Amino acid sequence: MSSTTVIDDKFSFKSTLSDFKQLAKVGLSLSVVFSSIAGYLLAVDIINYQVLFLLGLGGFLMVAASNAFNQVIEKDTDALMKRTMNRPLPTGRMSKSTALTFAIIATIIGIGILYSINPKSALFGAISIFLYTCAYTPLKSVSPLAVFVGALPGAIPFMLGWVAATNQFGIEAGFLFMIQFFWQFPHFWAIGWLQFEEYKKAGFIMLPMNKKDQSATKQILFYTAIMILVSVAPVLKMTGAFYIHPITAIIVALLGASMLYYGVLLHKKQTNIEARKLMLSSVLYITAIQVIYVIDKFLH
Repeated sequence: MSSTTVIDDKFSFKSTLSDFKQLAKVGLSLSVVFSSIAGYLLAVDIINYQVLFLLGLGGFLMVAASNAFNQVIEKDTDALMKRTMNRPLPTGRMSKSTALTFAIIATIIGIGILYSINPKSALFGAISIFLYTCAYTPLKSVSPLAVFVGALPGAIPFMLGWVAATNQFGIEAGFLFMIQFFWQFPHFWAIGWLQFEEYKKAGFIMLPMNKKDQSATKQILFYTAIMILVSVAPVLKMTGAFYIHPITAIIVALLGASMLYYGVLLHKKQTNIEARKLMLSSVLYITAIQVIYVIDKFLH
């Protein structure tokens, strides 16, 4: 075998691997795994590393499958948007059947792994893939309700960790679900604001009234306020085994206030600069509060 062939093989392996990473949206999938692990750590006193590994792997495959199904369905619209036109499917680097095969295998293995933890985890994993693929994705071009529907599977990971640890869906898991559910509205509407022109090209309706105006920013502020209230509510000790210290509630409230601040700026100035700041502060918020909750729990 010539050295050129070896280099070509290496290059094609590297580019194929890169395409599958894009198909699975590895970065996003890992952030979801992070949420699930945080939810698990909140629920346990003694960490079972085998369950933690299975949860991470099953959760990763679940999100990778959802992303792959989404890209199969949106191959043509992805080709219209700058942000997505270089993905493996619209460029023709990967066939639809390859992507679909990957999505189906990831679904089966992912749900199987979650089932080995407990059946409830597998059920929520399956619901998440179904809602993301069969409800959220087709709704994006039909109604602004798509963001609401998409927030349902998007809120499952944090809660999934608790369910994996306890095999229970009670008030604690419900609260973890609500925190991540309400967080998604300011987060996705900030992205919807930034990508408004691009989404319009593809026919996606990602802002509340499909307009960049104060009616959209009012909704952003409303949902951010609810998110902050739900995030600090565990301090009242009415949320079962999931509760936080007053000092933790203050830190969480301050983090939420920074998001609210950028929401207010966006409401006043109506520019992409503020929308980007809001989007970045929302990513910081959800990551930070999950870490803070876990630290708080181990300081009880």
